[in-house]
Amino acid sequence: MATTALPHAAAATPTPQRMRALVHERYGLPDVLRLATVALPTAGRREVLVEVGAASVHPGDSFVMTGRPRLVRLAFGLRRPRRRTPGMDLAGVVRAVGADVTSVRVGDRVFGWTTAGALAEFATVRDDHLAPIPAGVPVDVAAAVPTSGMTALQALRDVAQLQSGQTVLITGASGGVGSFAVQIAKALGGEVAGVCSGRNVEFVRQLGADHVIDYETTNVTRGSTRFDVILDSVEAQPLAAMRRILTPRGTLIPNSGRGGAWIGPLGRIVRARLLSAFTRQRLRPFTSLGRRGDLLVLAEMLASGEITPLVDRRYALADAADALRQVATGHTRGKVVVTP
Repeated sequence: MATTALPHAAAATPTPQRMRALVHERYGLPDVLRLATVALPTAGRREVLVEVGAASVHPGDSFVMTGRPRLVRLAFGLRRPRRRTPGMDLAGVVRAVGADVTSVRVGDRVFGWTTAGALAEFATVRDDHLAPIPAGVPVDVAAAVPTSGMTALQALRDVAQLQSGQTVLITGASGGVGSFAVQIAKALGGEVAGVCSGRNVEFVRQLGADHVIDYETTNVTRGSTRFDVILDSVEAQPLAAMRRILTPRGTLIPNSGRGGAWIGPLGRIVRARLLSAFTRQRLRPFTSLGRRGDLLVLAEMLASGEITPLVDRRYALADAADALRQVATGHTRGKVVVTP
């Protein structure tokens, strides 16, 4: 479908016909990925062509890469991945817009998520999957926000319905979702305890956590403190143990995404849902959704300084497989970003 380049000061930049992209043709470990030169994609009527300034990766990208748990293949291809380029979250500059796009213009700095693959020099993105990057926010910092930020926001604001003054426990507080969750919980008025490794204690404290628990020396489930909300992005402890430190009407949100080779976390999700029917405690596994309204909220929080993403590691596009290998370890601090 033809695209329209609207008048803008940045529109004079020539757009190439080919680009470099990470190519994903079969499921497996990062070695299955290769860097290739491919045709430049064309934006559809409601799409935007973005020159990618940075793309961030998260554990979900690793699940899609490996095809494990196998349940993900129902959505991404049974025998081989339907989407040739991995990655979802990106930030960059609009280079062309589809005929029906009115929300952004050529030359705008934007961030958001794409289903077409973000680990490339250019990507097509639906216009309602993008938001403006606030002035003064670097492109690599903006790229770190979409999926992890929306997950933390929806978990705390929508699922837990966190109220000012409530106590919040966040496991994996130094990770991608956890680092956003600490900051968002504080912005919502929560009293926040973050669980992390010893080397990340000071980092989590700098994020704004009121209390920091080193899991290497302290098992939080054996303490006497109870929490109104628990966002468990690690799920290292049994469900029963986490419930012991949840208030009688508190909300527990399991959110690691890990599980068996075939159905992943589905078994735990079903058990939590069934158990929730027989207790006053709310056990609420959930799947975050991409919503432009939430992206705009996060943009406002970026602009106000309520959230400040940490980009811990940066990789070149040629080394993007290493970036995916790193997030697959489950021991990242903040976000991992790839720059073309």
